[in-house]
Amino acid sequence: MRFFFLIPMLLLADLLQGQDQITWSEHIGCLIYSHCTPCHNDNGIAPFTLQSYDDAYRFRYGMEPVISSRQMPPWPPAADYGDLAHERLLTEEEIALFKRWVEEGAKEGDPALAPTPPIISETREITDPDLSIKLPDFEIPDLRELDLYRCFVIPTDEPEDRFITGIEIIPGNRGVVHHVILFQDTTGIPLQLDEEDPDLGYTCFGGVGSDVAAMVSGWVPGSSAFFTPEGMGIYLPKGATLIAQIHYPEGSAGQVDSTRINIKFSEGDDLRRIENLPALNHFFGIDRPLFIPANTRQTFHETFFPVPFKVIVTGIAPHAHLICESMKAFATTPAGDTIPLIDIPHWDFEWQGFYQFKKPVVLPAFSTLHGVATYNNTSSNHHLPNDVPVDVSVGEATTDEMMIFFFSFAVYQEGDEEMIIDNRSHLPHYNDCSIGDLTLSVSDREDDNQFVIWPNPASDQLHIDLSTPTGSPYLFEIRDLRGSLVAQKIIKVTNASLSLPPGMPGGIYFCRTVNARGIGSTWKKLVVTP
Repeated sequence: MRFFFLIPMLLLADLLQGQDQITWSEHIGCLIYSHCTPCHNDNGIAPFTLQSYDDAYRFRYGMEPVISSRQMPPWPPAADYGDLAHERLLTEEEIALFKRWVEEGAKEGDPALAPTPPIISETREITDPDLSIKLPDFEIPDLRELDLYRCFVIPTDEPEDRFITGIEIIPGNRGVVHHVILFQDTTGIPLQLDEEDPDLGYTCFGGVGSDVAAMVSGWVPGSSAFFTPEGMGIYLPKGATLIAQIHYPEGSAGQVDSTRINIKFSEGDDLRRIENLPALNHFFGIDRPLFIPANTRQTFHETFFPVPFKVIVTGIAPHAHLICESMKAFATTPAGDTIPLIDIPHWDFEWQGFYQFKKPVVLPAFSTLHGVATYNNTSSNHHLPNDVPVDVSVGEATTDEMMIFFFSFAVYQEGDEEMIIDNRSHLPHYNDCSIGDLTLSVSDREDDNQFVIWPNPASDQLHIDLSTPTGSPYLFEIRDLRGSLVAQKIIKVTNASLSLPPGMPGGIYFCRTVNARGIGSTWKKLVVTP
């Protein structure tokens, strides 16, 4: 029992030695309100709210590991590859700040100094749209615990070609709309699919049913309206059809949604044309057919032949399905230079997006585009659409796969290098909060008690391998998503095992080690199977 008393006493001694105290009111509140509350609110898509100190305190143990591992806030692209706009990333200092707040007891501080919770409203950014479409009320059917991808067809009836300069997608029910992808099409195929389905819209997964449909824009929780760079526009042919693909997640049955789309057109027709094209795709330029046999991991390469003139790339949108593990795109120049575009090391279909660059990426004439994607069709992939691995080939169904990179292109003009799309190094904070003069050393919070757990998923027995000298005592603990302690054990050897509690429900948990100085390791995700 002495070990259990030692940890809190050492933590208390640390605080009494004059360290700055981290509190909700002065440090954490506005970080949560800035980076978490836009999704974690009463009407948001997230599974719980973060609209108060009590909310954050209740979920602090579940939040710390996903924040430390950068699973939250969700931003799939690697931060050190490409230069993307509007990044939803926390700084290393912000992550260390939150971790220390949890470790030191998650103090509230003086309530009078706490920021006022933000009001998540339906305020429109495009207040005077040239085209505003409100989809009819759609009641989400019961799909027996499956997600629904539904396409809604929107005839524009535009009598002439137009240029789109702004798009705002406003979900009618933020509690059930996971994401929206907007396409345009001129083939009439989506209209036909809509007519063949007796209900509103039609079910769609990988695409909208037309191979030539072009992506226009999208929405994910926390995103704002999309605007093209000044003097540029997205070409919308006369009579084109817009298609909104909306993802309604599991558990949405019976809910009603009526999403609105506001569009701003250019007043003239002399804008530079932005083309959204699937330049890298699984039909042309791929090194072999997109086929992933069961129980294999496969990596595929795509190339887009050299473009004979100088262009700029303002945005990119990778797209694949469920068994994809990673996606990367880059360009090579005639001089042999490599230009990084985007790297998504841990692909998640549910968190795909349309990304803009902070500045247009200039590609010299005769540059070549490259795409690389890896697919994991083994039982180690928890996103498998089937109970067991089966052969997967290209297609639009849930059980099929795709490998597409949409690019926003424009012909280069002199001075494009000076164009700015986003000049911010960090998203602005609610109430303009900052760490200020708080003394915080990120290196001081580095883990010195790393560990490995296996098997993962686990069912009854868990093995822990420590990277520390034998005989140094550690506390190993497992907590559920609410932060409640599920199991713990004092470990004095490098390799140890732990029997999971009988009847422990299957699901996601988090575990860590705590050394004798009270310093906890980074939390690791543990999947328990019944």
